[in-house]
Amino acid sequence: MSFEEDQTTTTTATITSDLETLTISDPLSNPFGSLTDLCYEISTLQDLAYRGSWRSILDKIARARKLSLLQKPHEHLIYLSYNVLALTKLRKYVEAAEDLDSLEDFDSIKYKYESYPEHYTNLTGSMVPFALRWIHAEIPLRLGKRQETLDRLYSLLDFVRLKLEMCESSLNVCVDQWKKREAFLISLILSHHLNNKEFGICLMLITDLLNGDLNNPLLLSKLGYIQMQLGDLEGSKVSFDKVEILMKEGNSGGLLSEIGFKNLVNRNKAMIYMVGKDYVSAVREYDECIERDSTDVVAINNKALCLMYLRDLSDSIKVLESALERVPTYALTETVVVNLCSMYELAYVNHSEIKKTLSNWIARVAPDDFDSSCTRV
Repeated sequence: MSFEEDQTTTTTATITSDLETLTISDPLSNPFGSLTDLCYEISTLQDLAYRGSWRSILDKIARARKLSLLQKPHEHLIYLSYNVLALTKLRKYVEAAEDLDSLEDFDSIKYKYESYPEHYTNLTGSMVPFALRWIHAEIPLRLGKRQETLDRLYSLLDFVRLKLEMCESSLNVCVDQWKKREAFLISLILSHHLNNKEFGICLMLITDLLNGDLNNPLLLSKLGYIQMQLGDLEGSKVSFDKVEILMKEGNSGGLLSEIGFKNLVNRNKAMIYMVGKDYVSAVREYDECIERDSTDVVAINNKALCLMYLRDLSDSIKVLESALERVPTYALTETVVVNLCSMYELAYVNHSEIKKTLSNWIARVAPDDFDSSCTRV
């Protein structure tokens, strides 16, 4: 199983209050000058989230609620966001949905800063974190309601675009933040349609987006992959060539670092080679990526697959084992582990013992939300 270049990884990073429509002309006048000012012990929650310690987050939230340590309305929303995210990560979807059902409509006056002048002087707008809106959209899918998730994601995209228009018209400092949220949602929606093999819808979405952003290398790359799925290999080559031209011009639109841009071009080339079963050339492209960025897990995973297709199981196993040892934070994903276990099954008679050893190591180092069943022990 190869990594999809357009697959959006689930964010585990910061969840903070949205502060969507603050009437602040100077960001330095924001009363929340630090994470500590923003919310009780939020830096601790953030650190636990980065480390994947979701059970510890649930314990910390339960304690804060029990001892009434949360003093302001927005703090309760932030803690609820972390609670729902932790439950989702631990695949406790019914409990997460129940938490979300306890909320009123997100547009309720109850969630407006101006409803609490005793706590928020000169602040207006919604205090609902963007992450909470996103999780609210995603949860139905986990409960078998795919269409409801898509409807909510499209509604959230409309909401984000409305906020973006408001920020752009008022030259608000939050424009970049809302643009990132728009890109995140679009990528997420595309992933849902791709996973359901709805390539025609994906093509329409990408084409529409490119009409307003012709030089977006990420969108052009996604277009290339969709064209590839539709069997339009020549069309995908044209799209990938445009990305390479942008890279040579140094025109990433601020979306990619120099190394990230070069690696995107190499991975695009490698995919063309893989479709043509020229695995030797694909390995060469992935090697260039890994040399520039040893944490490029897409290149690492796909290089190993190419070696497997070349019947070099020994080296393909070494590539993935080495990555897990060197950069476990990046390489320890279910996809990498599934592929490594498949290689073990092909290469060794005693693969059950080898997979058990791997499973024991994963149990020691993996985050709480890692699905250990992927080792098939």
